[in-house]
Amino acid sequence: MNHYIKSFDWVTLVIYLILVFAGWFTINAASYDLEGQSGSIFDFSRPSGKQIVWMGLSVILIVGILVTDTKFFTTYAPLIYTFMMLLLFATIFIGTNINGSHSWIKIGTFSIQPAEFGKFSTALMIAWLFNTYNFRLTQPSNFVKACLIILIPVLLIILQRETGSALVYFSLVLLFYRQGMSGLILWMGFSMVLIFVLGIRYSIDLATGEASLLGQELVLSIIPFLVVLMFVFYVEDYESAIRLGVISALWLIVGSLLIRYLPVWLPENYAALFTHYVTYRNVALALSIYSALYSLWFYLLRRYLPYLWVALLTLFFTGWLFACHTAFSKLEEHQRLRIEVLLGIREDLKGAGYNVNQAKIAIGSGGLVGKGYLEGTQTKLSYVPEQETDFIFCTVGEEQGFVGSTLVILLYMTLILRLIYLAERQRTVFAQIYGYCVACIFAFHVFINIGMVIGLVPVIGIPLPFFSYGGSGLWSFTILLFIFLKLDMSRVDTY
Repeated sequence: MNHYIKSFDWVTLVIYLILVFAGWFTINAASYDLEGQSGSIFDFSRPSGKQIVWMGLSVILIVGILVTDTKFFTTYAPLIYTFMMLLLFATIFIGTNINGSHSWIKIGTFSIQPAEFGKFSTALMIAWLFNTYNFRLTQPSNFVKACLIILIPVLLIILQRETGSALVYFSLVLLFYRQGMSGLILWMGFSMVLIFVLGIRYSIDLATGEASLLGQELVLSIIPFLVVLMFVFYVEDYESAIRLGVISALWLIVGSLLIRYLPVWLPENYAALFTHYVTYRNVALALSIYSALYSLWFYLLRRYLPYLWVALLTLFFTGWLFACHTAFSKLEEHQRLRIEVLLGIREDLKGAGYNVNQAKIAIGSGGLVGKGYLEGTQTKLSYVPEQETDFIFCTVGEEQGFVGSTLVILLYMTLILRLIYLAERQRTVFAQIYGYCVACIFAFHVFINIGMVIGLVPVIGIPLPFFSYGGSGLWSFTILLFIFLKLDMSRVDTY
């Protein structure tokens, strides 16, 4: 027993306790009014009072996890995952509608969100898969299995109309890169985000508010040069990369000149036909297709597989551009509006942009050292919606200022780096993979939550670990963390 106690990571426990209690005090501040009529911090009718109940029950969860044999997690991970997936599926039909989402199950006066608990079960299942005999992520069948483990909860949660929680699961893809996944997939993810942002951002003329083709023209002009970069860094064929770069530049320049000056030299009927079909978008689209055929030609010539992947990715990027426009048009009005506000297409300070704008005002008003605990005015007067949950970082910024906000961020960074350190020292594949899953999930939550509060990412509604009010979030993060600490304790048994 003595060696188990010594092997327990007390540093992580201290960070956990600091974050939980800091979160509790912040929840009290977020729900406190300036007249002091909110009641005691222990008042069970208030969020802070309810949160301390969740905190107390978390202690029971911690003890239960620490006394459980680690073989339970390594052996029954598939059963735990299956049970949680069935619960997520059932939630689609029995879930209570809260703010348009059907992701909550009501039990008496309490509500739980199964999507939060799906994280640790998915992490366990990923660790179990990677721990199977002779597993190699680079094998296509294994890669598909790993992706399916992540996609199943994602699809079930999306069907509950809870997009924010579903996106968290994609953070586990970073683990794949750590385990040998090709950097080409990360490059694909980056390119997809770039294409979406540019394609949507410039799809509307900001001066007139009318639809514009500039976004498509811009992206289609960039795709050939993305291919050039893939030739350089992935295929390592520098000569072909230079040749394609020169051809692409000349193609776009000559095409622009022809579109601009050739119609005046053509008969009127031909000029109208030329102007209708030979547009800059079509010229750029033809260049994108040519870039794919260019890479495909080299694959057929040299039978070197990376050329084929580049060709397929080029076609995918071209199709992704048009798919983004179609999908964006199918989103609900409030979802489109949030993205348009974030990308600067619209300014809606009283509507979709209200939350973020008020959040920025609250954080900015805190200055260097803040207004002091329970002295914030923006949050106390309820200018910031959801200030006890998704936007709780505003209270930190307003009352503790830049210094307090920085300390909170540093605490999170310390926790995440500590988790990575612990993952690296594990003696079993299962514990190491699970540790990286936990680090990815925490990093995603912290970055996205704080990013949306200060306007860097869209408002997707995910909690700040240990700070946001709610039992489901606190318990899920506690379970995630302490299963890993239990696995870490057991490393003394594996030599």
